[in-house]
Order: sequence, then structure tokens, then C-alpha cells
Amino acid sequence: MIITVTLNAALDKTLEVPSFTPGRRHRTVDQKTMPGGKGVNIARALKRLGQPVIATGLAGGATGTRIVQALNDESILNGFVRIREESRTNTAVLDPTTGLHTEINERGPAVSAQELELFQEKLLYLAKGASICVFAGSLPRGLDPDVYSALIRDVRSLGVTTMIDTDGEPLRLAVKGEPTLISPNELEAEELVGQEFNDADDRAQAVIEMTRLGATEAIMTVADGCYARVLEDGAPTLHRIRIPEQESRSEIGSGDAFLAGYVAARYSGQSPVECLRFGVASGAESTQHVGAGIIDPGRVERLLSEVEAERLQVGAEIG
Repeated sequence: MIITVTLNAALDKTLEVPSFTPGRRHRTVDQKTMPGGKGVNIARALKRLGQPVIATGLAGGATGTRIVQALNDESILNGFVRIREESRTNTAVLDPTTGLHTEINERGPAVSAQELELFQEKLLYLAKGASICVFAGSLPRGLDPDVYSALIRDVRSLGVTTMIDTDGEPLRLAVKGEPTLISPNELEAEELVGQEFNDADDRAQAVIEMTRLGATEAIMTVADGCYARVLEDGAPTLHRIRIPEQESRSEIGSGDAFLAGYVAARYSGQSPVECLRFGVASGAESTQHVGAGIIDPGRVERLLSEVEAERLQVGAEIG
């Protein structure tokens, strides 16, 4: 079983608005409302890829009820802990004429110490039957930024593979919890490492540096694929995975689909390089759909032939 953790779950509303211009009145040509938050998006993609997954986290108020009901409607197994305050609603505006999207994310509810304790008990119960746990997304108000680090340590103590996809201070502290893998995008990785990346060598060096900060493995997603330092037969290896530019409908949630694809392949026992290739194909395929975590497994398989993998060697990797 795979667990996804979404502490700041949301109801995600995506509006398609042609020629969107701030300050003007617009009408939508299409709209979609789905349960969201990064962990929920990853769970949706894993479900569509045919993997056993349970989504857990915190959900509150009428919005929280809608999130859980919608997950049930999608046949996504879930076990959320209810909290007193209302879960957030996020709005994304997609302009189909330009491909640009604008996201407005609410900050989320405040969470009490007692509610967090109930969640910790729930997570440890679920983790006893899991092999992979993915922590993803922002933190709601009231939680210390080191909460992911503590949860990672708790789950790791049960022998579960732990993965984290967040940003800022929560990511910096989560790495200290020694997760199995971290998966930031390029901007998030620059903030974590503390420098801008100017070329391919900088990006390759960044995933090495991220493992020195505490993670066993690191993946950094970029526009055309990823850089990764992963273990093969117990030894660290460095890879560059890329795919030709795809004409996309919406890039919202493509990073979540990437990680879901990677996790799905890893859960199935694929080699590290094949896991990375499948992740890149999954992220690319997801850009053909409006709605995070929506993915067509058949098209992912067809895209795999376009994904190239290159083994890298840089100075800091030698020895």
C-alpha cells in the first residue's frame, strides 16, 4: 500500500477563461472542481495508474466534507482526520488562448495540537500496512514548520520508504528528518541549496548537495524532465532524464503527476532509471488534461519511447 499525506487539503476549482485580463469581467468556457492539495493529486494519479493508495491528512468543515465525498466518488480510498476549522478552497484561472494559468491558494485552516496528535496516531496506524509514504504540499496554520521532519522520522522507524514534496522552511527542516527521497522543482531546489542554477552542471550538483543535507535520494524536476541522484544496487548514481517539449493544455499539477508516476514504477519494482523515465512520461502526459492528477496510463506508456536517460558524471560525484 502507498500512503499520501495532505495536511492542507483543498477543494480545487479550475476556470477556463479565454483572453483573461486582470481587472476585467470574464465568463468561463469550462470549469472543474476537484478535491486537491498535492498529496490528493498524487493519490488520484496513482489510482489512475492502477496502484493501491490511501489518501490521508486533515479536512475540516463543509469543505472538508465535500473533499472526502468527492474522493469517495472517485473511488480513492481515504482516511482523513476531521478538524474544527474549514478546509481551504483554491482557484486557478487557465487561459486556453495563451496556456498561462493564475493560481490563488487560500492559506488554510488553523490546526490544534490535539488535532495533530490524532492525525499522528492515524498515520502510524496506516503506516503499519504500507511500504511507501509520500508527504506533499503546504502546511496549514498552527503547525510548526518541522512537522514533516517529525512525521518522517515516525514513519521511517516502521521501515516505510518516505518521500517529501514541499517547499521553503518545511522542506529545509524535512530534509533533516532523513527522508528516503525529496522531489522539489528547480525554484524550490534553489531555495533549499541557497543559490541560483546557471547551467546543467549547477543542476546536477544541486541534487548531490540535497542528498548531503540529509535525504538519501533527490530528484529535481525541470521543464523538460528531471535531474536525479538515486541509489542503484546500493551505490549513488546521477541521471538526467528529458523528454521533447509537449504541446500542453494545462501544466497545473504536472509535478504531482511526475512524482505519482515515479512512485508507481518504484512500487512495481522497476529499476531506478525506469522509475525516473516513467515519472517524466507521467508528468508530460498530465499536461494534456485540465485538473491535477488526471492521467491516461495508455498515453504514458506511449510517451515512454520519447523519454531519454543519460548517466552523468561530475567532479563532486567522483569518489
